[in-house]
Amino acid sequence: KIGSVMLIESKNGSVRANHYHKVDWHYCYVISGSIEYYCRLVGSENKPNIFQIHTNQIFYTPPLVEHAMVFNEDASFFVFSGGTRLQNDYENDLVRVKLL
Repeated sequence: KIGSVMLIESKNGSVRANHYHKVDWHYCYVISGSIEYYCRLVGSENKPNIFQIHTNQIFYTPPLVEHAMVFNEDASFFVFSGGTRLQNDYENDLVRVKLL
């Protein structure tokens, strides 16, 4: 079940996320540009995995996975989440980390 859909636009040089979700999950579908996606399991001391996500590609972030996105060009992507994106719901499920 999808609880919310958002369109996000990010500018070249920006960094997003640097957090994980306790319960929520999301799929991201890139409609333009690309995303350098960093992820690792919560509590891991390992360096994060890095994936290059390009236009027309989709990726999944489950709960309890620290993640961050770096934008080396302008990009737009849809986020399909299990939970709502009402500010209070979102903040209660989110834990900020310093992945990058």
